[in-house]
Amino acid sequence: MSAATIRIHTGFGRDTRSGVFQNSRAYIWDNRSDTATLRDGRRRTVDTESWGRRHH
Repeated sequence: MSAATIRIHTGFGRDTRSGVFQNSRAYIWDNRSDTATLRDGRRRTVDTESWGRRHH
């Protein structure tokens, strides 16, 4: 498996090889603490990232 970088966007747009869009109109991040989980096509966790007050 090779390493790659991908950007996840919360707004609307067309997916590309380097970025995917959630196509959400709702506010997703609450600016306090969140965890993002990236899953593959088989729903297996590929990566997670946490940030905010609980994750300093």
